[in-house]
Amino acid sequence: MQKMIKYIVVVCIATLFIGCTHKAPVTKRSQMILMSQSQELALGEKSYNDTLKKSKVIYNTRDAKRVKEIGYKIARVVNRNDYKWEFNLVENKAQNAFCLPGGKVVVYTGILKAAKNDDQLATVMSHEIAHALARHGAERVSSGMVANGAQLIGNIILGSQAPHLTQSFNIAFGLGTQYGVLLPYGRVQENEADEIGIHLMYQAGYNIYEALNFWKNMSGGKKEGAEFFSTHPNSSTRMANINRVISEIKKSHPRMENSIKNTSSNLGKKIN
Repeated sequence: MQKMIKYIVVVCIATLFIGCTHKAPVTKRSQMILMSQSQELALGEKSYNDTLKKSKVIYNTRDAKRVKEIGYKIARVVNRNDYKWEFNLVENKAQNAFCLPGGKVVVYTGILKAAKNDDQLATVMSHEIAHALARHGAERVSSGMVANGAQLIGNIILGSQAPHLTQSFNIAFGLGTQYGVLLPYGRVQENEADEIGIHLMYQAGYNIYEALNFWKNMSGGKKEGAEFFSTHPNSSTRMANINRVISEIKKSHPRMENSIKNTSSNLGKKIN
């Protein structure tokens, strides 16, 4: 019976990888997304409005204007006609920012402590916009839907064959999906958002080397726990990935250092 549990767990977890019909931008990673874009955009709009109602939005300050200017500059690079872009600075001490489906971007004032200049602020905004472009939220929802369905199937099978093993199965399945699928998915999405974000920064004319400085500021030299137990990669992993992306861009664009300084030369390029 223990072999049966292991077999069902493996089969159920494997279903998480079935139906990968979507491709992420830039990385071209196969994705499993079961939610339509119209549903996703509607949820994004609702979540954004709910967030603003509960938040203190800052208007017309230097930082609020910076957020909008940087945001629209990146938006021109993205060139998504179906996105209704909005960029708002919200008073909150948390070092955070997010982009909801449809181009609804919120930046917390707390992140400005780590983003020391426009290039570093563009780093975090490009990263969050990349999450939305790659539909990471819809992908996480889809993974959860499949995981719940797979667990239900496993319970049905065991309920008819070996009901006394149902509890053991649920524990094993929960741990398997958490550490074998969901957490690794989270780290993959974070690295992917970094990669897409660096390309967006470059195309918008920002200094992509400042991305490394931003994430150094975010880590603050703190000792980090084991990556295995986190949805986010450690700073060392993240910066190694960013260095790789920068090197690839540099190979493709030998005059990168000069082009970084020329903001206008890269505007209007569409990300594929």
